[in-house]
Amino acid sequence: MQLAFCLYKYFPFGGLQRDCLRIALACQARGYAVRVYTLEWRGDVPPGFELVLVPVKALSNARRYAKFTDWVRRDLERRPADRVIGFNKMPGLDVYFAADPCYEEKAQTLRNPLYRLSGRYRHFAAYERAVFSPESHTEILMISLLQQPFFEKHYATPATRFHLLPPGISPDRRAPANAAEIRAGFRREFALAEDDLLVLQIGSGFKTKGLDRSLKALASLPQALRSRTRLMAIGDDEPGFFQRQASALGLAGQVSILKGRSDIPRFLLGADLLIHPAYNENTGTVLLEALVAGLPVLATAVCGYAHYIEEAKGGRVVAQPFAQSRLDEMLAAMLGDREARLLWQANALAFAQSADIYSNAERAADLILKARQ
Repeated sequence: MQLAFCLYKYFPFGGLQRDCLRIALACQARGYAVRVYTLEWRGDVPPGFELVLVPVKALSNARRYAKFTDWVRRDLERRPADRVIGFNKMPGLDVYFAADPCYEEKAQTLRNPLYRLSGRYRHFAAYERAVFSPESHTEILMISLLQQPFFEKHYATPATRFHLLPPGISPDRRAPANAAEIRAGFRREFALAEDDLLVLQIGSGFKTKGLDRSLKALASLPQALRSRTRLMAIGDDEPGFFQRQASALGLAGQVSILKGRSDIPRFLLGADLLIHPAYNENTGTVLLEALVAGLPVLATAVCGYAHYIEEAKGGRVVAQPFAQSRLDEMLAAMLGDREARLLWQANALAFAQSADIYSNAERAADLILKARQ
């Protein structure tokens, strides 16, 4: 069986990109041929993958994505695939992996009505409709229940086409037997004293992930706590705005903003708290990655995976509607209570042993191979 995976851009540190890669590898492990259509691929190409870099250009993303779709359609006419799996919304998919929120809901609730007159809106609305309309036959792999009601509201999508997947946490995020040794080495490397506190934020798209909120919360800490607390933010994004914000808040010497990197497990073991005050987040895989490493988590309730923090008793969740003052208070309380952090750590590690949070790729592969054509 020939499978065609469609993804606009691949880079090693994106959550959607890692999901795509894991699912494609799970399908390949079952003996199926994998062809990947993309505009850009950064990083190693797994052995056996047929990588197709689609040679189209345009001044706008919407136009470039339209050209991408047309080019892929023509290539599939010449070289058919048994299943076409998309990780971005586009026409012609047999299966769509729904990592992104409902575009129409955002356009109607968060944008000026004039926005819906734009060419950008017409493109992305049409591509979403191609996936979710009742006339479509695309099977939809959901990674969170938060967005399904919005798709049903705007498109009357039949409920039978939605399939909820478990999270897909990589086993290498779990705390190994020598976690204490790794933590000690990490903290020596970054010159963290025994009583220093490291707050970690991970995720590309610093604005959406709420890095501005994290900086404000750090600045609001009581002086005795603030003086021994550092923040490291890691992700593929432009840091300039947030570096200027940190300087304006008097935090320049306590904040490091790093590019995406492959040794995230070391950071999860070396830190004292993960903060993730996202403005919107369909899932939040990093929340679970932190929990299985034994790192307490502070996140906003808009994250699709925030409920796991409460189920694991591995941290705290900032309720909606969001209030910066509440985030400030919770960060100070969590950093100031070492015994509570140790309890959250123990709870999270126990949760990691029993929760079904690792089988996303395998379950997705099952559904892809069963999907109707």
